Amino acid sequence: MGKWRVIFFDVGNTLLFPNRTRVLDSIASDRHPTLEQWQTLERRTKKEFDLGMQSGRVDHGFWWIFHTYLLQQLGEDISIRDVLVEKTQNSANWDQVPPGTRDCLDRLRQKFRIAVISNADGGIERLLSRCGIADCFESITDSGIVGVEKPRAEIFEAALATVNARADESLYVGDVYSVDYVGARNAGMQAVLFDVAGAYRNRDMPRVESLEQLETWLGQ
Repeated sequence: MGKWRVIFFDVGNTLLFPNRTRVLDSIASDRHPTLEQWQTLERRTKKEFDLGMQSGRVDHGFWWIFHTYLLQQLGEDISIRDVLVEKTQNSANWDQVPPGTRDCLDRLRQKFRIAVISNADGGIERLLSRCGIADCFESITDSGIVGVEKPRAEIFEAALATVNARADESLYVGDVYSVDYVGARNAGMQAVLFDVAGAYRNRDMPRVESLEQLETWLGQ
């Protein structure tokens, strides 16, 4: 394990999680999947999406794949898929903050400089402010503003420039192997998977399932 000066965080499924009630409001509430069912679909989607990214054949985005499976599982009309994808990609609908997140970030920033790199719609700083954690970060790099998305190296390089840091002294924490882990490594950074859904439990690579686990991992 390296010694890092700067830790960059993904936002979605790392710091903040989707407001599933709001995202799925076009489906009757008694039909909504449980968290366990949602995470099962997330694991399935990550496996398929990562394979597509690695082979260079990605026909559809992550949430298009996810909601295709979700609607099939629920027996709902596939015609609402685009609506669900749009709602999931709206950063305002990612406002679920796990208990202890602020406290953990406050502890981490006593030891490291911390910042954000997110594939988003230009609204991630507003969202982090609304959720009460924006001030934890030295910089917030949003693909909707930068104009390039992970896994491309340019967004990681842009974020490094905002804090005047080198890639080899920086760590990236994100939840999708082919986007976050591979993207950061290709940009010269170290990386750890933030794997709340357990999609990568059988993979031999650095991974944690909570911010508390990340703290422990960083202290080893």
